[in-house]
Amino acid sequence: MGARGGRGRRFPSAPARGGGGGMSVAFVPERLRGKAEVNQETLQRLLEENDQLIRCIVEYQSKGRATDCVQYQHILHRNLIYLATIADATPPSMQKTVD
Repeated sequence: MGARGGRGRRFPSAPARGGGGGMSVAFVPERLRGKAEVNQETLQRLLEENDQLIRCIVEYQSKGRATDCVQYQHILHRNLIYLATIADATPPSMQKTVD
């Protein structure tokens, strides 16, 4: 498969974005949890990564290779849980409304 993690993650058929490697932007080492400040740029990168993950999963499933996309489903799940945790921890006064 050859997928790499983090910014610049390259999924099959997904365009490369930036450089680097590593884990998903949602991954935070245990010792840093609760200490990192979540900013708009991080959230946007995470949403873009989720978009790429979903496209990859759909592509694999359409080719009958559902078992090949399990790793991407796990990353997507972790990212969604991370986003939900942030949303739950954000006071309503700080949340943006969608018009």
